[in-house]
Amino acid sequence: MEAVAEGLWALAEHHEQRKEIGKAVKCLEAICQSPVSFLPIIEIKTRLRVAALLLKHSHNVNHAKAHLERSQLLLKSIPSYFELKCRAYSLLSQCYHLVGAIPSQKQILSKGLELSAISGDGFAGRLWSCNFNSQLANALIIEGDYQGSVSSLQQGLGCATEMCYPELQMFFATSILHVHLMQWESTSLVQESVSRCNAIWESIEPDKGQHCLGLLFYHELLQLFYLLRICDYKTAAQHIDRLDAVMKSDLQSMEHYQDLTNEIDALNHSLLRSDLNYRDRSALADKQSKLQEQLNNFVGINSTGKATLEPAYFGNVKRALPAKLELAPPPIDGEWLPKSAVYALVDLMVVIFSRPKGLFKDCLKRIQSGLQIIQGELLQLGITDGVKEVELQHSAIWMAGVYLMLLMQFLENKVIIDLTRTEFVEAQEACESMIEMLRGQYAHCVGCYNEAAFHFIEASKLTQSKSMQAMSHIYASVSYICIGDAESSEKVVELIGPVLGVIDSFIGVREKTCALYTYGFLLMRQQNLQEARVRLASGLQTTHTYLGNLQLVSQYLTVLGNLALALHDTGQAREILRSALILAKKLYDIPTQNWVLSNLTALYQQSGEKASEVENLEYQRRKVEDLQQRVAIACSSIYHNQLIDKSKFQVHQMNEHDMKRALAGPSKSVDLDIPESVGLLGMQPARSSARLMDLDVRRLGKKKA
Repeated sequence: MEAVAEGLWALAEHHEQRKEIGKAVKCLEAICQSPVSFLPIIEIKTRLRVAALLLKHSHNVNHAKAHLERSQLLLKSIPSYFELKCRAYSLLSQCYHLVGAIPSQKQILSKGLELSAISGDGFAGRLWSCNFNSQLANALIIEGDYQGSVSSLQQGLGCATEMCYPELQMFFATSILHVHLMQWESTSLVQESVSRCNAIWESIEPDKGQHCLGLLFYHELLQLFYLLRICDYKTAAQHIDRLDAVMKSDLQSMEHYQDLTNEIDALNHSLLRSDLNYRDRSALADKQSKLQEQLNNFVGINSTGKATLEPAYFGNVKRALPAKLELAPPPIDGEWLPKSAVYALVDLMVVIFSRPKGLFKDCLKRIQSGLQIIQGELLQLGITDGVKEVELQHSAIWMAGVYLMLLMQFLENKVIIDLTRTEFVEAQEACESMIEMLRGQYAHCVGCYNEAAFHFIEASKLTQSKSMQAMSHIYASVSYICIGDAESSEKVVELIGPVLGVIDSFIGVREKTCALYTYGFLLMRQQNLQEARVRLASGLQTTHTYLGNLQLVSQYLTVLGNLALALHDTGQAREILRSALILAKKLYDIPTQNWVLSNLTALYQQSGEKASEVENLEYQRRKVEDLQQRVAIACSSIYHNQLIDKSKFQVHQMNEHDMKRALAGPSKSVDLDIPESVGLLGMQPARSSARLMDLDVRRLGKKKA
């Protein structure tokens, strides 16, 4: 049976080389699914290989995880095979990370660290300890445990120092600097980390340093973020020039690599011809061998002669070696960010430094380059206009966040350039409209509905965008509905009617779903309950099918639950309101929770459930107090009255002297704390797919305190 297994392994490798991944997986799974038992070690090696292929070439993380968990169980009964056990732990950790199961990941990494500590396997044991510590540090960062993350990285740095491995030391030193830049508890700690990184980098031989491209970019960009934070722009400019030069050099190398690959592919195709004579075939084979040698020398071969199977960093899909910026040697082999994101980040840094100098032509080229990179990567991740968040892979959502952050920065800089060129007036109007929209959102959130409606109407006057005008009128209508008097209801009809008349002319369904929600809400207030039910049901179905916006869905359900209660359908009302409450809790949407709870109280009163009513009222009271405290804090701010004041935001009209002075200095509007947003993850608040929309109908059903 061992010969059978080796034959299937060889066949799987053949299919993998031909990029026939499905066939390779079938060959390997034939061993796992065979009615005849193979030796445990054969099954373990096969399952590890299947998992590696799935992680490398597909999104089937759960299937890979199942193979790895089975391998782990089999390995428990085998006393040796240190390398296989470590590989299983590392791959399984990656699976848990990809599905967001951080507690499980931490548990498996702890087992890996215990194994590497007692293995006595010298250099290899320390390498695996570095692998597990690097992954553990990243997992702890996601939970917001900065100190724990630094502690794990320090352990890794200690191992790398014991091994006299400067490249690995540099990996851990830069990772520690990254965490300190994110947290910035102490300037002296950050400065100490910067100095340590510089000292280790200088200890690496220049030739080796140039080949550690991932570390070079990571080190230079972190240094740049630090210098921007302390406003040392002169030194930062030197790092920008160095980064730009390295990026251009690597782009040329990538073109050479692509040329070699294309030539080898053409030769392979020619060698498949059956009419080639011996001399021609021999010449082509010789040329193919030489080109392949050049390609291997270009890519570089690691100590095992093969690319490793498990990147240590979450969210980085395994790519061909030249398309990666590896940070550390095997078995870590991780990235900070994909090469495309790093290149976009370098372009962004060039824009930030070139714009104040008036180098707009170069800036616009860089912005265009960055936007093309980002749009291409988002498309590969499956991020399109019609996609719903629930349809995306966990890793795709994470990586999309990185690219979307970069996209926002590029667009912000584009607007700033427009403000200083001939598009000044157009850019100014766009900014004014968005500011008024945001002021309206804030006023509505704190229950100031008259002020909210005013700002929404002003926003509609300040834009030529039909979509923005429609959304402004929809939001104003919601604020007027919340006011609730007869005059406000008339205004709602005046605003929402024209929007409904042209609703099918908009691209996408955002305007339609929000308009149907608002109109259904109005019809319910007017006691036109059956028509309201039809409109709301239609809007809910469209929202669920095309938007996947959980916040808007929860608000639709709340209105429909209230409607069912008004129609004395307590059974349906109970089911709908419970669903609405589950979603509102998931989104930490306290205003909607209060709205649902008030409807549940009415339901329990209507059905005579006294005990449930008392319990619900107590829970509602706590939630109301929580919301009131939050609103009170907001209202006590010195900015509160400025934000809700019924006056249009006035953009400062810059004269020629002001414009020249603005061009001469660095941008004040760019957030320089970039490290927190890319690479290592900080602890995030709960998110919903509502965040993927520009703006949203939210905070409904509240009464002004």
